[in-house]
Amino acid sequence: MSQSTVMSPDRFVELQTFVLVAQQGSFSAAARQREVSPSAVSKIVARLESRLGVQLLRRSTRRLELTAEGAQLLEQGQQLLADWMALESTVAQQGQPSGLVRINASSSTGNRLLVPLVGQIMQTWPGLQLDLSFTDHIVDLIAARADIALRWGELRSSDMVARKLGSTRQVVVASPEYLKRFGQPEHPDDLAGHVRIGWNYPRAVPHWPFVVEGRAVAVSMGDALRVNDGEAMANLAKAGAGLARLSLYHAWGDLQERRLQPVLEDFNPGELQPIHAVYVGKPGQLPVRTRAVLDFLAQHVDLSHAEHKPVHLLPVGT
Repeated sequence: MSQSTVMSPDRFVELQTFVLVAQQGSFSAAARQREVSPSAVSKIVARLESRLGVQLLRRSTRRLELTAEGAQLLEQGQQLLADWMALESTVAQQGQPSGLVRINASSSTGNRLLVPLVGQIMQTWPGLQLDLSFTDHIVDLIAARADIALRWGELRSSDMVARKLGSTRQVVVASPEYLKRFGQPEHPDDLAGHVRIGWNYPRAVPHWPFVVEGRAVAVSMGDALRVNDGEAMANLAKAGAGLARLSLYHAWGDLQERRLQPVLEDFNPGELQPIHAVYVGKPGQLPVRTRAVLDFLAQHVDLSHAEHKPVHLLPVGT
């Protein structure tokens, strides 16, 4: 094979950079993606245009436009890069997963569901590096440079791909001490006399659902006490600050140890809230390291205990 038919590293970088500029619509955005200066990106594209002898982009103060030659190179260049990534992925599958995987989750999900599995993941694949970020704010995976995010609830339509890991019931709970002081609510109407710990972020549903005599009833969370963190909500409930509505998987250990007690289970609609591992990209083109973590989570996350009414955890006589 002659040297002229081989794509040199410089030519590969030129093509990658041009495609990124065209996709992002600006040198600055492409520079942020590559973590270099805009001038460096501009020089790479100028070098490519000089070598090809054609203008690929028309620059103005506000926007970039592709020339006919630029549009042709973009279309064929994207396919060439995709083919190269697929080839690399196929070859890499023959080796052990290695490299950095960034995972985003809420604080409670990260600590209760992910953290117990981290040691086993690291032992299974010593070449992996895990970067964990826990926040109860929904993050943009691309902006946060996250490979995987664990998210509860029904997902909005997006460019992300979701892999379901399981689901859980919701349960209203309180500490035994709180119930001794303020009494056990026997009906959703009784909640008017109780503190209901709620969420304070915009995406939160502002009510608790119940079923009374076959009809749906919604009880407002009120505004006496609100938080933005699942662990804080559980801790407040255990401290006797009020009632909380938690995922059964989240409250499971505290229910078993009688630090929390289910209430109003006869009116619980029993809906299941799913949890997904979400990621950006096509399943067949994921890096081996990301796919390995996704497969591990799908195999080892077990929420079957949280999908059914916790009969053995209910107070005697319920």
